[in-house]
Amino acid sequence: MKRERHGKAKILTPDEIQLLFNKGLETLRDRALFGFCLYTACRINEACTQLTTDAYERTGAVRPEMIIRKGNSKGQLASRTIPTAEDLRLLLGQYRPHSGDKYLFPGRWNRGHIHPDSASLILRTACRKVGLEGVSTHSFRRTALTQMSNASIPLRVIAEVSGHHNLTQLHAYLEVKPEQVRGAIASLSQLSYIGKGSYRDLDPLTQSPPPPRQPATRPTTVTDKAAPTCRDKCGVA
Repeated sequence: MKRERHGKAKILTPDEIQLLFNKGLETLRDRALFGFCLYTACRINEACTQLTTDAYERTGAVRPEMIIRKGNSKGQLASRTIPTAEDLRLLLGQYRPHSGDKYLFPGRWNRGHIHPDSASLILRTACRKVGLEGVSTHSFRRTALTQMSNASIPLRVIAEVSGHHNLTQLHAYLEVKPEQVRGAIASLSQLSYIGKGSYRDLDPLTQSPPPPRQPATRPTTVTDKAAPTCRDKCGVA
């Protein structure tokens, strides 16, 4: 977990997301800004430099797809088109920049766009307010990509959303939980060399299956002996 700006950014749980957005972030702009980061899995600089025309249509309606231009992305390799999630559509519908603003999230006194450092300060203030630690602006991107991975979305599809052209780089974003590791090991039980038996069938001393049980024999009783015949009683040969 990130501490004093060192380490990996925290992965947010659903409860922490609700707490942060409902009680930590105070303005519609701040909720829209970090909602944009979360629901497009973009970097903070990509959100800060997002153009208003790439988020809203001329009619003022929220676009069904968000365009993240390659000029604002890391490496500037390619633009990305991200379908607008319903939660993001609601956030952008509540938040509307002033008419004529070039950037979706303008800076102070409407000069340019909000700076990533300013966004980071806003987030740290909100997290202190609700008692969250280890959260940074990168948490939203890591949270989104990890959620997709946990939902079994193929890595190539996740990379299309994140803009990674190297799957090795993408792996660094994804969090692996201890229960997932335990589940991975538990799946190996299907490869058991014991067959249909279970480990409980092993002899605790030799670690080998116990010898097969012999069928039980019924003790012989008097009633099981053959009844004496006439010849036996009379002594007739």
